[in-house]
Amino acid sequence: MNIIRPIRESDNASLFSIAQASGVGFTSLPVNEALLTNKINKSIQSFNSHVTQPGDESYLFVMEDSHTKHIVGTSGIASSVGLDDAFYHYHLSKVVHASSELNIYNMVDILTLCNDYTGVSEICTLFLLPEARNGLNGRLLSKFRFLFMMEHQHRFSETIIAEMRGINNEHGQSPFWQWLEEHFFSMDFPTVDYLTGIGQKQFIAELMPKYPIYVSLLSKEAQAVIGQVHEKTKPALQMLEQEGFSCRGYVDIFDAGPTVEANLKHIRSAQASRRLPVKIHTSIDQAADSYFVINTAVENFRGITTKLQVHASADYVNIDQESATALNISDGDSIRFAPTHFRT
Repeated sequence: MNIIRPIRESDNASLFSIAQASGVGFTSLPVNEALLTNKINKSIQSFNSHVTQPGDESYLFVMEDSHTKHIVGTSGIASSVGLDDAFYHYHLSKVVHASSELNIYNMVDILTLCNDYTGVSEICTLFLLPEARNGLNGRLLSKFRFLFMMEHQHRFSETIIAEMRGINNEHGQSPFWQWLEEHFFSMDFPTVDYLTGIGQKQFIAELMPKYPIYVSLLSKEAQAVIGQVHEKTKPALQMLEQEGFSCRGYVDIFDAGPTVEANLKHIRSAQASRRLPVKIHTSIDQAADSYFVINTAVENFRGITTKLQVHASADYVNIDQESATALNISDGDSIRFAPTHFRT
């Protein structure tokens, strides 16, 4: 069984290995031991903090194989982005150049640098090692966050975003960044990606063009990747779209990958989730439905995928002893759960 839990100091080496495996373009996991240690410490502090409203908390979770104790994945939530460092995006919109006298009407796309998402919550740092990409592991590692946020709504914004990795090749080269590099910067994409990951963002404010960029002036290669996702990111984007996320024209300033958003209460798994007390049984009928399940704790949070039997009165739910142990719950404690699959 794979268990989701808060990251610990002892997970440092595992997190570094995951950062190495994640590759270029995965800005939230820089291959830097000191910075990863800081991320772990900040997460531990966030889980231990008494919070009444979203602030600069950052929650980092890991997926642990309960049998081998190996860490096979990571997933995170930032309570409020842009409070400490400016949080930049390009917004893709349109302007019209028209002259009734000359009977000319041209509508063109522009990219405008903005900080529109400052203060919203972000789901981030999702990476599952290749050997664990089977069954419902990927879905659990993503979707449990919606249950956690729904359970602890006072810790998060109503608006939730996710930045999707844009297109870059096997050498870490981004067609979009190549155009920016040629005209405004003198750094390749892997260098910029690394600097952003370690928190050195001042160069963005200093060198990024302040005025809107006409998309038609970009190279054809750069234009083609605006709002497009990396091949390996397509399944994650599809899953978020099924949950109700959509792109409102915001893209990453480095690789032009799309940023998608949703209102927490409108996210399908969050909306469908229920909170009920449990009754622990030795075993559960294997014909029972599978659910993503979390306990209701913060510091001692746990999340799993398991089978449940919801009582006909819908005032309690049956769970087996193995799952209860994995969730650190006792008879009568409450859980929050959502279906692993939605019936169409």
